Amino acid sequence: MIKGADIVKKVGLTSQILKTALAAAISWFLATTLLQDEYPFFAPLAAVLTVQVTVVDSLEKASHRLVGIIMGVMLSMLIGHWFNINTYSIFFVILVGMTLANALRMNPQIVSQVGVSSLLVLAFGHSHGYATGRITETVVGSVVAIAINALIVPRNAIPDVEQAILRLSEKSAATLTWLARILKEEVKSSHYGKRAVDDLVVQTEKCIQTLRLAEQSLKYNPFLVHKRTSLGRLAIGIRHLEHITVQLRGIRRGLADIKSVGPIREEFPQVEGVAAAMEATAACIPIFGKIVAAPSVELAEHLGSSIKSAMALQTSCLADLREVRSLMVLRDMGSILTDLSRILKEVER
Repeated sequence: MIKGADIVKKVGLTSQILKTALAAAISWFLATTLLQDEYPFFAPLAAVLTVQVTVVDSLEKASHRLVGIIMGVMLSMLIGHWFNINTYSIFFVILVGMTLANALRMNPQIVSQVGVSSLLVLAFGHSHGYATGRITETVVGSVVAIAINALIVPRNAIPDVEQAILRLSEKSAATLTWLARILKEEVKSSHYGKRAVDDLVVQTEKCIQTLRLAEQSLKYNPFLVHKRTSLGRLAIGIRHLEHITVQLRGIRRGLADIKSVGPIREEFPQVEGVAAAMEATAACIPIFGKIVAAPSVELAEHLGSSIKSAMALQTSCLADLREVRSLMVLRDMGSILTDLSRILKEVER
Protein backbone atom coordinates (compact mmCIF):
# COMPACT_ATOMS: atom_id res chain seq x y z
CA MET A 1 0.00 0.00 0.00
CA ILE A 2 2.81 2.38 0.92
CA LYS A 3 4.67 1.57 -2.30
CA GLY A 4 1.55 2.26 -4.33
CA ALA A 5 1.07 5.61 -2.56
CA ASP A 6 4.67 6.56 -3.34
CA ILE A 7 4.16 5.75 -7.03
CA VAL A 8 0.99 7.86 -7.16
CA LYS A 9 2.82 10.75 -5.48
CA LYS A 10 5.70 10.55 -7.95
CA VAL A 11 3.38 10.89 -10.94
CA GLY A 12 1.99 14.10 -9.43
CA LEU A 13 -1.35 12.94 -8.01
CA THR A 14 -1.98 14.29 -4.50
CA SER A 15 -4.94 14.25 -2.16
CA GLN A 16 -5.39 17.96 -2.83
CA ILE A 17 -5.76 17.37 -6.57
CA LEU A 18 -8.10 14.45 -6.00
CA LYS A 19 -10.31 16.51 -3.69
CA THR A 20 -10.39 19.36 -6.19
CA ALA A 21 -11.49 17.11 -9.05
CA LEU A 22 -14.11 15.43 -6.88
CA ALA A 23 -15.48 18.77 -5.65
CA ALA A 24 -15.78 20.05 -9.23
CA ALA A 25 -17.60 16.91 -10.41
CA ILE A 26 -20.05 16.89 -7.48
CA SER A 27 -20.69 20.61 -7.90
CA TRP A 28 -21.55 20.11 -11.57
CA PHE A 29 -23.88 17.22 -10.73
CA LEU A 30 -25.72 19.13 -8.00
CA ALA A 31 -26.01 22.29 -10.10
CA THR A 32 -27.42 20.45 -13.10
CA THR A 33 -29.78 18.45 -10.90
CA LEU A 34 -31.03 21.13 -8.50
CA LEU A 35 -30.83 24.21 -10.71
CA GLN A 36 -31.67 22.40 -13.94
CA ASP A 37 -29.05 24.42 -15.75
CA GLU A 38 -27.55 22.66 -18.74
CA TYR A 39 -24.09 24.28 -18.37
CA PRO A 40 -23.53 25.47 -14.76
CA PHE A 41 -19.88 26.41 -15.25
CA PHE A 42 -19.72 28.66 -12.20
CA ALA A 43 -20.31 25.73 -9.79
CA PRO A 44 -17.28 23.58 -10.69
CA LEU A 45 -15.18 26.71 -11.22
CA ALA A 46 -15.99 27.88 -7.69
CA ALA A 47 -15.16 24.40 -6.37
CA VAL A 48 -11.77 24.32 -8.09
CA LEU A 49 -10.82 27.75 -6.76
CA THR A 50 -12.15 27.11 -3.25
CA VAL A 51 -10.37 23.84 -2.38
CA GLN A 52 -7.29 25.02 -0.47
CA VAL A 53 -4.76 23.50 1.92
CA THR A 54 -6.90 24.10 5.02
CA VAL A 55 -10.60 24.57 5.72
CA VAL A 56 -9.93 28.12 6.92
CA ASP A 57 -8.27 28.95 3.60
CA SER A 58 -11.23 27.42 1.74
CA LEU A 59 -13.71 29.52 3.73
CA GLU A 60 -11.69 32.66 3.04
CA LYS A 61 -11.43 31.85 -0.66
CA ALA A 62 -15.16 31.10 -0.89
CA SER A 63 -16.10 34.37 0.81
CA HIS A 64 -13.82 36.34 -1.53
CA ARG A 65 -15.29 34.69 -4.59
CA LEU A 66 -18.90 35.12 -3.44
CA VAL A 67 -18.46 38.82 -2.65
CA GLY A 68 -16.75 39.36 -6.00
CA ILE A 69 -19.52 37.51 -7.86
CA ILE A 70 -22.28 39.52 -6.21
CA MET A 71 -20.57 42.85 -6.88
CA GLY A 72 -19.80 41.91 -10.47
CA VAL A 73 -23.35 40.66 -11.12
CA MET A 74 -24.96 43.80 -9.68
CA LEU A 75 -22.69 46.10 -11.65
CA SER A 76 -23.13 44.21 -14.91
CA MET A 77 -26.89 44.04 -14.59
CA LEU A 78 -26.98 47.78 -13.96
CA ILE A 79 -24.73 48.68 -16.87
CA GLY A 80 -26.32 46.03 -19.10
CA HIS A 81 -29.52 48.07 -19.21
CA TRP A 82 -27.67 50.93 -20.93
CA PHE A 83 -25.01 49.23 -23.05
CA ASN A 84 -24.73 46.25 -25.35
CA ILE A 85 -21.59 44.15 -25.12
CA ASN A 86 -18.79 45.67 -27.18
CA THR A 87 -15.26 46.93 -26.77
CA TYR A 88 -16.31 50.05 -24.87
CA SER A 89 -18.78 48.37 -22.50
CA ILE A 90 -16.26 45.65 -21.60
CA PHE A 91 -13.65 48.29 -20.82
CA PHE A 92 -16.12 50.37 -18.83
CA VAL A 93 -17.65 47.59 -16.70
CA ILE A 94 -14.30 46.05 -15.76
CA LEU A 95 -12.75 49.46 -15.08
CA VAL A 96 -15.62 50.62 -12.86
CA GLY A 97 -16.04 47.31 -11.07
CA MET A 98 -12.40 46.73 -10.17
CA THR A 99 -11.86 50.41 -9.29
CA LEU A 100 -14.85 50.35 -6.93
CA ALA A 101 -13.68 47.16 -5.21
CA ASN A 102 -10.17 48.55 -4.88
CA ALA A 103 -11.47 51.85 -3.49
CA LEU A 104 -13.34 49.87 -0.82
CA ARG A 105 -9.98 48.31 0.19
CA MET A 106 -11.19 44.81 -0.62
CA ASN A 107 -8.94 41.79 -0.94
CA PRO A 108 -7.08 41.62 -4.30
CA GLN A 109 -8.80 38.30 -5.00
CA ILE A 110 -12.18 40.02 -4.68
CA VAL A 111 -11.04 42.79 -7.01
CA SER A 112 -10.07 40.34 -9.75
CA GLN A 113 -13.25 38.30 -9.23
CA VAL A 114 -15.37 41.42 -9.72
CA GLY A 115 -13.73 41.91 -13.11
CA VAL A 116 -14.27 38.29 -14.20
CA SER A 117 -17.90 38.06 -13.09
CA SER A 118 -18.71 41.49 -14.52
CA LEU A 119 -17.47 40.40 -17.93
CA LEU A 120 -19.30 37.06 -17.94
CA VAL A 121 -22.61 38.46 -16.76
CA LEU A 122 -22.36 41.33 -19.21
CA ALA A 123 -21.75 38.86 -22.04
CA PHE A 124 -24.38 36.24 -21.14
CA GLY A 125 -26.63 37.89 -18.62
CA HIS A 126 -29.42 39.06 -20.89
CA SER A 127 -31.43 35.87 -20.35
CA HIS A 128 -33.89 35.78 -17.47
CA GLY A 129 -32.44 34.60 -14.17
CA TYR A 130 -28.88 34.31 -15.46
CA ALA A 131 -27.36 36.58 -12.82
CA THR A 132 -29.05 34.96 -9.81
CA GLY A 133 -28.24 31.54 -11.24
CA ARG A 134 -24.55 32.34 -11.35
CA ILE A 135 -24.59 33.39 -7.69
CA THR A 136 -26.41 30.20 -6.72
CA GLU A 137 -23.93 28.10 -8.69
CA THR A 138 -21.04 29.79 -6.91
CA VAL A 139 -22.62 29.05 -3.53
CA VAL A 140 -23.14 25.40 -4.48
CA GLY A 141 -19.55 24.97 -5.68
CA SER A 142 -18.10 26.71 -2.63
CA VAL A 143 -20.15 24.69 -0.13
CA VAL A 144 -19.23 21.41 -1.81
CA ALA A 145 -15.53 22.35 -1.85
CA ILE A 146 -15.51 23.29 1.85
CA ALA A 147 -17.34 20.11 2.82
CA ILE A 148 -14.99 17.85 0.86
CA ASN A 149 -11.93 19.66 2.17
CA ALA A 150 -13.12 19.10 5.75
CA LEU A 151 -14.44 15.55 5.43
CA ILE A 152 -12.13 13.76 2.99
CA VAL A 153 -8.52 13.23 4.08
CA PRO A 154 -8.43 16.34 6.31
CA ARG A 155 -4.94 17.81 6.48
CA ASN A 156 -3.17 17.06 9.74
CA ALA A 157 -0.15 19.34 9.97
CA ILE A 158 0.87 18.25 13.49
CA PRO A 159 3.59 15.86 12.21
CA ASP A 160 5.06 18.81 10.30
CA VAL A 161 5.17 20.82 13.55
CA GLU A 162 6.86 17.96 15.38
CA GLN A 163 9.54 17.69 12.69
CA ALA A 164 10.01 21.48 12.74
CA ILE A 165 10.55 21.37 16.51
CA LEU A 166 13.15 18.62 16.18
CA ARG A 167 14.99 20.57 13.47
CA LEU A 168 14.89 23.80 15.49
CA SER A 169 16.16 22.15 18.69
CA GLU A 170 19.02 20.49 16.82
CA LYS A 171 19.87 23.77 15.08
CA SER A 172 19.86 25.61 18.43
CA ALA A 173 22.21 23.04 19.95
CA ALA A 174 24.54 23.16 16.94
CA THR A 175 24.62 26.98 17.12
CA LEU A 176 25.52 27.01 20.81
CA THR A 177 28.22 24.36 20.25
CA TRP A 178 29.64 26.47 17.41
CA LEU A 179 29.78 29.51 19.71
CA ALA A 180 31.63 27.40 22.29
CA ARG A 181 34.21 26.44 19.67
CA ILE A 182 34.65 30.11 18.77
CA LEU A 183 35.21 30.93 22.45
CA LYS A 184 37.90 28.22 22.67
CA GLU A 185 39.39 29.59 19.45
CA GLU A 186 39.08 26.20 17.77
CA VAL A 187 37.52 27.96 14.78
CA LYS A 188 37.99 31.46 13.41
CA SER A 189 34.95 33.66 12.82
CA SER A 190 35.21 37.31 11.83
CA HIS A 191 31.63 37.95 12.94
CA TYR A 192 31.74 35.66 15.98
CA GLY A 193 28.91 33.35 14.93
CA LYS A 194 26.56 36.01 13.56
CA ARG A 195 25.71 34.00 10.42
CA ALA A 196 24.94 30.88 12.48
CA VAL A 197 22.65 32.85 14.79
CA ASP A 198 20.95 34.56 11.85
CA ASP A 199 20.28 31.14 10.29
CA LEU A 200 18.81 30.04 13.61
CA VAL A 201 16.46 33.02 13.63
CA VAL A 202 15.26 32.07 10.15
CA GLN A 203 14.73 28.48 11.29
CA THR A 204 12.72 29.73 14.27
CA GLU A 205 10.44 31.77 12.00
CA LYS A 206 9.87 28.73 9.78
CA CYS A 207 8.90 26.69 12.83
CA ILE A 208 6.41 29.36 13.94
CA GLN A 209 4.91 29.50 10.43
CA THR A 210 4.50 25.72 10.46
CA LEU A 211 2.66 26.02 13.78
CA ARG A 212 0.32 28.67 12.39
CA LEU A 213 -0.50 26.49 9.39
CA ALA A 214 -1.29 23.60 11.73
CA GLU A 215 -3.55 25.83 13.81
CA GLN A 216 -5.43 26.80 10.66
CA SER A 217 -5.79 23.17 9.61
CA LEU A 218 -7.61 22.38 12.87
CA LYS A 219 -10.10 25.24 12.62
CA TYR A 220 -13.61 24.27 11.55
CA ASN A 221 -12.48 20.66 11.14
CA PRO A 222 -14.61 18.30 13.31
CA PHE A 223 -12.40 15.29 12.58
CA LEU A 224 -9.26 16.84 14.08
CA VAL A 225 -10.70 18.38 17.26
CA HIS A 226 -8.87 15.81 19.42
CA LYS A 227 -5.56 17.08 17.99
CA ARG A 228 -5.93 20.54 19.50
CA THR A 229 -4.57 19.48 22.90
CA SER A 230 -1.44 18.06 21.26
CA LEU A 231 -1.01 21.20 19.19
CA GLY A 232 -1.30 23.35 22.32
CA ARG A 233 1.53 21.39 23.92
CA LEU A 234 3.66 21.80 20.79
CA ALA A 235 2.96 25.54 20.75
CA ILE A 236 4.30 25.84 24.31
CA GLY A 237 7.44 23.97 23.29
CA ILE A 238 7.99 26.27 20.31
CA ARG A 239 7.62 29.28 22.58
CA HIS A 240 10.40 27.94 24.82
CA LEU A 241 12.63 27.28 21.81
CA GLU A 242 11.95 30.82 20.61
CA HIS A 243 13.12 32.12 24.00
CA ILE A 244 16.25 29.98 23.67
CA THR A 245 16.95 31.64 20.32
CA VAL A 246 16.82 35.01 22.08
CA GLN A 247 19.34 33.81 24.68
CA LEU A 248 21.67 32.52 21.97
CA ARG A 249 21.62 35.91 20.30
CA GLY A 250 22.65 37.42 23.64
CA ILE A 251 25.48 34.89 24.02
CA ARG A 252 26.77 35.76 20.55
CA ARG A 253 26.80 39.48 21.40
CA GLY A 254 28.61 38.76 24.67
CA LEU A 255 31.13 36.63 22.80
CA ALA A 256 31.75 39.44 20.31
CA ASP A 257 32.32 41.91 23.19
CA ILE A 258 34.78 39.56 24.89
CA LYS A 259 36.75 39.01 21.68
CA SER A 260 36.98 42.79 21.17
CA VAL A 261 38.87 43.14 24.45
CA GLY A 262 41.81 41.03 23.26
CA PRO A 263 43.22 37.58 24.08
CA ILE A 264 40.71 36.23 26.55
CA ARG A 265 42.94 33.60 28.13
CA GLU A 266 45.21 36.27 29.63
CA GLU A 267 42.31 37.73 31.61
CA PHE A 268 40.38 34.50 32.14
CA PRO A 269 42.43 31.29 31.87
CA GLN A 270 39.36 29.19 32.78
CA VAL A 271 37.76 29.86 29.37
CA GLU A 272 37.70 26.11 28.68
CA GLY A 273 35.32 25.69 31.60
CA VAL A 274 32.82 28.18 30.15
CA ALA A 275 33.03 26.47 26.76
CA ALA A 276 32.36 23.12 28.45
CA ALA A 277 29.33 24.62 30.19
CA MET A 278 28.09 25.90 26.83
CA GLU A 279 28.48 22.47 25.24
CA ALA A 280 26.75 20.75 28.17
CA THR A 281 23.88 23.20 27.95
CA ALA A 282 23.67 22.66 24.19
CA ALA A 283 23.30 18.90 24.77
CA CYS A 284 20.08 19.53 26.73
CA ILE A 285 18.27 21.31 23.89
CA PRO A 286 17.77 18.39 21.44
CA ILE A 287 16.53 16.20 24.30
CA PHE A 288 13.99 18.89 25.15
CA GLY A 289 12.91 19.00 21.49
CA LYS A 290 12.37 15.23 21.45
CA ILE A 291 10.30 15.43 24.64
CA VAL A 292 8.09 18.13 23.12
CA ALA A 293 7.58 16.11 19.93
CA ALA A 294 7.13 12.72 21.62
CA PRO A 295 7.15 12.73 25.45
CA SER A 296 8.54 9.71 27.28
CA VAL A 297 9.75 8.86 30.78
CA GLU A 298 13.17 7.82 29.51
CA LEU A 299 13.73 11.14 27.74
CA ALA A 300 12.55 13.07 30.80
CA GLU A 301 15.07 11.26 33.00
CA HIS A 302 17.81 11.82 30.43
CA LEU A 303 17.01 15.53 30.29
CA GLY A 304 16.99 15.79 34.08
CA SER A 305 20.49 14.30 34.41
CA SER A 306 21.79 16.45 31.53
CA ILE A 307 20.43 19.61 33.16
CA LYS A 308 22.13 18.72 36.46
CA SER A 309 25.47 18.22 34.72
CA ALA A 310 25.17 21.50 32.81
CA MET A 311 24.10 23.37 35.93
CA ALA A 312 27.10 22.02 37.89
CA LEU A 313 29.47 23.27 35.19
CA GLN A 314 27.80 26.68 35.14
CA THR A 315 28.11 26.95 38.91
CA SER A 316 31.79 26.08 38.71
CA CYS A 317 32.30 28.82 36.13
CA LEU A 318 30.63 31.34 38.42
CA ALA A 319 33.13 30.47 41.12
CA ASP A 320 35.99 30.99 38.67
CA LEU A 321 34.76 34.52 37.90
CA ARG A 322 35.91 35.65 41.35
CA GLU A 323 39.48 35.61 40.06
CA VAL A 324 38.77 37.91 37.11
CA ARG A 325 40.19 41.42 37.48
CA SER A 326 38.94 42.97 34.24
CA LEU A 327 35.49 44.44 34.79
CA MET A 328 34.67 44.15 31.08
CA VAL A 329 35.52 40.45 30.97
CA LEU A 330 33.64 39.91 34.22
CA ARG A 331 30.58 41.65 32.78
CA ASP A 332 30.61 39.77 29.47
CA MET A 333 31.36 36.35 30.96
CA GLY A 334 28.67 36.93 33.55
CA SER A 335 26.26 37.80 30.75
CA ILE A 336 27.04 34.57 28.88
CA LEU A 337 26.56 32.47 32.01
CA THR A 338 23.29 34.24 32.75
CA ASP A 339 21.99 33.40 29.27
CA LEU A 340 23.11 29.79 29.69
CA SER A 341 21.20 29.61 32.97
CA ARG A 342 18.08 30.96 31.27
CA ILE A 343 18.36 28.31 28.54
CA LEU A 344 18.35 25.61 31.22
CA LYS A 345 15.25 27.15 32.76
CA GLU A 346 13.52 27.01 29.39
CA VAL A 347 14.27 23.33 28.82
CA GLU A 348 13.48 22.48 32.44
CA ARG A 349 9.85 23.64 32.23
